[in-house]
Amino acid sequence: MNELATITALQQRIALYEDMRAYQELYGLLFSRLFHFSYAMVRSREAAEEIVSDVFIKLWQMRNELGKVAALKVYLYTITRNFSLNYITRNHKHHWESLEAFDEADFMNPVTPEDLAISADMHQRIQEAIRQLPPQCRIIFQLVREDGLKYREVAEVLQLSVLTVRNQMSIAVRKIAAALPPSLRRQFASTDKFSRS
Repeated sequence: MNELATITALQQRIALYEDMRAYQELYGLLFSRLFHFSYAMVRSREAAEEIVSDVFIKLWQMRNELGKVAALKVYLYTITRNFSLNYITRNHKHHWESLEAFDEADFMNPVTPEDLAISADMHQRIQEAIRQLPPQCRIIFQLVREDGLKYREVAEVLQLSVLTVRNQMSIAVRKIAAALPPSLRRQFASTDKFSRS
């Protein structure tokens, strides 16, 4: 079963049967990604952990209404974004637009199967290119590449146009591909995961 089907099945079990096991499975499936997304905005591990925990508490509290939610994954990212922005507003420490100090390792999953297939040198080049991306571009790249969201879903979560998301992904792919040897550039730039609509 693919991830979308799994999330939908868990959503139905929670909505229809108040299934705590399904809730825990959903938590296990999405907590880490939502945590990294929140951390990219609030820059506090404790705050991001608390924010995502609050997101899941809200999810459980509204479990009887979950049947009305069309895209639960996007919905959870949106709630996480809103809770993170509320935290920033309350604490006046950071601003969503000024995310220059990100360390890519803070919100990218450490090792993927693709990473294992690339030599350490290539991996290092890619990671350095990702670190050099502008903050918003990096977040969009992470949401599409690591979290598997479609462009329209990222646009909805970040309240951007789909065109902006597409342009930012194009910039990210172009800059990352430029860091690779010519033999790998075309393969990287044409990978399906970078052409999500």
